[in-house]
Amino acid sequence: MKLDIRLPLGLLFVIFGLLLGGFGLFGSKTIYDRSLGIDINLWWGAAMLLFGLAMTLLSRRGEQDAPADRERHGAAEP
Repeated sequence: MKLDIRLPLGLLFVIFGLLLGGFGLFGSKTIYDRSLGIDINLWWGAAMLLFGLAMTLLSRRGEQDAPADRERHGAAEP
């Protein structure tokens, strides 16, 4: 059994990115007066979402490559 942390980590970042980005989009704009009007929640939510999607896609790619690696190295299937 091979432990791949990319999938749960990617899904976690996708969920938190959506929550934070949603708060930035639909939340009160008055809280951004102290940050020169920059919607930091929206920007960090987008960054977290992109990172989570990248980790999820890399996890899927790793799952597809695993059987080919086993056949190439002659390892038996469990």
